[in-house]
This record gives sequence, C-alpha cells and structure tokens, in this order.
Amino acid sequence: MNPLISSASVIPVGLVVGLASIGLGVGQGTAAGEAVEGIARQPEAEGKIRGTLLLSLAFMEALTIYGLVVALALLFVNPCV
Repeated sequence: MNPLISSASVIPVGLVVGLASIGLGVGQGTAAGEAVEGIARQPEAEGKIRGTLLLSLAFMEALTIYGLVVALALLFVNPCV
C-alpha cells in the first residue's frame, strides 16, 4: 500500500472522530444543564425531565457511535488499494 494514501486516510478519520466527540460534549453538557435548570424550577416534574434527558443522551451517544463507524470505514475500506 502506498504510504501517502494510508497517511491521507488517517487525517479524515481523526477529523470525524474529533468533531463527533466535540459535538457530543457540547450537546450533552447543554442538555444536562437545561435539565438541572428545569428540575430546579419544577421539582415535581423531575421524573419526566430525567427520563427525557436519559433518552436524549442515549440518542446523542448513538450519533457519536455512527461517527466512529464512519471513521472506521474511512480507515479500513480504502478504495485506492
């Protein structure tokens, strides 16, 4: 395999995983902060807020795993070989 092609395929992989992780961190931090604020304002709605928060965090994690799958596909499925 050409070393230039293999090194050029590593750069997009790093970008994909990095951007997915940054987006996940910002999204989860915002969601958790808003959930804590909502619970502080309406303590009686804590159960509904917590359930919605956990469901949305699970969806965010799934999107990050999709980013990892795309990164691994970019890394190992190289059409230029």
